[in-house]
Amino acid sequence: MSTELLLIIALSAIVLFALVATLLMRRGDELPPTAESELETREEILHPESLGTGDEPEPEPEVSGPATLDRPEAPEGRLVRLRSRLARSNSTLGKGLLAILGRADLDQAAWDELEETLLAADVGTGPTTELVDRLRTRLRVEGSTDPERARAILREELVGLVGPELDRSLHATGDEGHPGVVLVVGVNGTGKTTTVGRLARVLVADDRRVVLGAADTFRAAAADQLQTWGDRVGAPVVRGPEGGDPASVGFDTVKTGIETGADVVVVDTAGRLHTKAGLMDELGKVKRVVEKQARVTEVLLVIDATTGQNGLTQARVFGEVVDVTGIVLTKLDGTAKGGIVVAVQRELGVPVKFVGLGEGPDDLAPFDAEEFVDALLG
Repeated sequence: MSTELLLIIALSAIVLFALVATLLMRRGDELPPTAESELETREEILHPESLGTGDEPEPEPEVSGPATLDRPEAPEGRLVRLRSRLARSNSTLGKGLLAILGRADLDQAAWDELEETLLAADVGTGPTTELVDRLRTRLRVEGSTDPERARAILREELVGLVGPELDRSLHATGDEGHPGVVLVVGVNGTGKTTTVGRLARVLVADDRRVVLGAADTFRAAAADQLQTWGDRVGAPVVRGPEGGDPASVGFDTVKTGIETGADVVVVDTAGRLHTKAGLMDELGKVKRVVEKQARVTEVLLVIDATTGQNGLTQARVFGEVVDVTGIVLTKLDGTAKGGIVVAVQRELGVPVKFVGLGEGPDDLAPFDAEEFVDALLG
């Protein structure tokens, strides 16, 4: 074989080898990725944060702290703080009485005027007659014409009329480890649900664990309103379906209070007209059903002080149905008829235990006879 032929064969082999190599390289570029490289690619897509340097700190988890609760004002001293409001609204009564007794000559016309002033302030016929008779006797016996002495005598007699000896403490301690049960009743529009919320604040300020019951199932806004009051002081609220059985809600509220170890259960009942026998009977049912769980230790009747003598009629009917043990007088700062305190106590034979003297959340104050009379007299 000649040298030229061998050279041609060698060159052909080299060219063929180069062509094969080129084809293999191009095919390799089109091959699918390996399993390992495919996994790496998926990790990058699903978890792009893994592409970091590895030195970044992990983000702190978000921790939501407890909701900030109100710290209600302590009950002690509330009436002292609100005394100026009471004095402003009832100044007519106090000034009128003092102006009459400060006269040099207390004739029959003066005593008649004094009597009219007391009746206009809703003191009531019986208490008014009693007070006037005592004042006439004391001033005649002492023979004093000193206005300051007349004022002191008037203060003493008014305090005695209001009843400083009455037990005005809230009975909120249950029997045998059960919570105390406070039932709050009254007609529509007296501020009953607001009173329940404020009472919860009084109890929480006294370090009591409170459960509230929204047994006013006929007014959806009442349950929502009570829920807001409870949330502000951390008091659980037991609710029922709108239009549901109020007695059932009362039962569940006391049951919850027992199970959670509450100190006091306060049940807000539906406002009802004292003239509707069916509604009043239902209120009696609420009390009976509640007492299947624990004894009702207090029944507070809420009365709007501006209603005057109509409030006495309400008090009488409610007292017959649920055995009222205490009275809450609301809107007392909005009337010059502070004598309703005396009249309603005489009507029911039970004490006024709290008074509402404003629109603020802590404007419910334990009632004190001497503070009240001092406010009346300025």
